[in-house]
Amino acid sequence: MSGAAAPTAGDMTSKDYYADSYAHFGIHEEMLKDEVRTLSYRQAIQNNPHLFKDKVVLDVGCGTGILCMFAAKAGAKKVIGVDMSNIIDQAKVIVKANRLDHIITLVKGKLEEVDLGLGPNGQVDIIVSEWMGYFLLYESMLDTVLLARDKYLKPGGIMMPDRATLYLSAIEDQEYKEEKIDFWDDVYGFDYSCIKEIALREPLVDTVELRSVVCDPAPLLHLDLTKVRKEDLTFNSKFKLTATRNDYVHAFLGWFDIGFEACHKPVRFSTGPHSRYTHWKQTVFYTPGTLTVFEGDVIEGELSCAPNERNPRDLDISLAYKLQGKNTTEAKMDYKMS
Repeated sequence: MSGAAAPTAGDMTSKDYYADSYAHFGIHEEMLKDEVRTLSYRQAIQNNPHLFKDKVVLDVGCGTGILCMFAAKAGAKKVIGVDMSNIIDQAKVIVKANRLDHIITLVKGKLEEVDLGLGPNGQVDIIVSEWMGYFLLYESMLDTVLLARDKYLKPGGIMMPDRATLYLSAIEDQEYKEEKIDFWDDVYGFDYSCIKEIALREPLVDTVELRSVVCDPAPLLHLDLTKVRKEDLTFNSKFKLTATRNDYVHAFLGWFDIGFEACHKPVRFSTGPHSRYTHWKQTVFYTPGTLTVFEGDVIEGELSCAPNERNPRDLDISLAYKLQGKNTTEAKMDYKMS
């Protein structure tokens, strides 16, 4: 109903709220307090007013409207934010409180179904979106962003960000692996080992210290957001990891880097263990056995990743690897991020 008042805090704790996890302000608080993420977007947008001046901007999955407001401050003449979550009701209040409602229009609903008010064949100059999920693609909105690009972005228009690269390495993590995986061998004197395999198949999202990294990283996937297709998000990638020291490997580790290359001065940030903390952390894939590596040893393998058929926002990941060296080891694991 147009003109309806934004729900109060009391309304937001109703039963509808539980079906809408992104209405919970805590999720947005975590993202907004992630300075690497938020300041990178602000730098890319507000330091490039020549790209935004008098332009029409679309923010896909606008959440609380922070990117919309960055774009408005950078000189955009019109900014449209779309989100299907109830948080957009609060975003409207925020935008009005900051006196930007004459530039920013917020639309609630699925991008595929809503009217953006652009008129027939209406297009936008720039699409901004913070679409990335854990391991880049888990619970990602990228398919929706690509739909928006193909439907609304004018030829030669700008995507922000426009580059993403997924990486893999290997880590020593004995202490935590014992706590998370080997724990099931003896639970208060009882054998719970049947759960061990289930636990192994669930990747862990956590912060890993750089000193735990045993191998040089290898790129798994590079995305050019101006060209990538939805089909490209299902991929198989071969990798080769070289051990940088004598140590043990208990898990593989995934993370991603993001780039805003269309900027006058490119802006980039990483979610890797060598960088400052981000809310994406890193993704840990525990191996069934421990690998013993010596400096210069090579772990070769292949990682495949596909959206789960039942729930496309979940990921099915398969990781086959072989250690070439003094202690040759070969294995394959199937993981599910859900």
